[in-house]
Amino acid sequence: MNIYRVWQLALFELTRLFATKRGLLALAAFAMVWLMILRYPIGHAVPFLSSPQFSEAAQELAGNIGLRELVSWPQAELAIFWLIALYSFPLFSLFVCSDQTVGDRQRGTLRFLSLRSTRDELLLGRFFGQFIIIICLIALTALATTIVMAYRAPELALSGLGLAVTLICQLSLTAMPFIALMSLLNLICSSSRLSIVLAILLFTLGNALLSYLSSYLPLLDVLFYAFPGVQLMDIAPQTNVPFTLWLIPLLQSCALLALSIVVFRRRSL
Repeated sequence: MNIYRVWQLALFELTRLFATKRGLLALAAFAMVWLMILRYPIGHAVPFLSSPQFSEAAQELAGNIGLRELVSWPQAELAIFWLIALYSFPLFSLFVCSDQTVGDRQRGTLRFLSLRSTRDELLLGRFFGQFIIIICLIALTALATTIVMAYRAPELALSGLGLAVTLICQLSLTAMPFIALMSLLNLICSSSRLSIVLAILLFTLGNALLSYLSSYLPLLDVLFYAFPGVQLMDIAPQTNVPFTLWLIPLLQSCALLALSIVVFRRRSL
């Protein structure tokens, strides 16, 4: 394992996104979506929640679903950003990271790359490259939200910046197992589209089937921890979150990457 080659492969993923027409077009689409989110849900929801007519109802609703502390944050824009990003970035990661190795395998370039690096380095380099991309996108959206908040309340700029850094770390950790899952599905599927379809089926039909079976065999509930994002509802309130919940995505990522390495070593290029 050569760390330098892994890093070079990771940087190549950044080049594919930020220095190609296809990557820049995807970034433009992502920017337009988040501009709409900043303009409407984040920009208008704050005065909506603080208005006398709706603040009491909002507090009661948030309390019923365990988000009362989140609604009462002084940095209201970041609270709304957290709720939106917590569920959107994992799903977004499935689409952005759907072509880690399957495209090169289809084009035959994976054989050429394997002459200059090992399979483990290829897999980890692509994974870390996609992970860095997701971190950059999360950081950009969090910074834009902080700017919107600072424009409304300049006195909250410093505390908001510290909170934004915390949210970036938490969201990055949450998205990590979804990227690792796509690393594994890329080795099983024959195209990036098929890997996305398989991921959707895993989270819908697979989850429903496991829920049905666990109603008869409660011991099967432990298998839910194999699904990335199983802890999202528990960490959403941001209050009294056990440290073990933050370990779950890290352990899931390590397990999925280990399984991917085993599959990649046995698969023909």
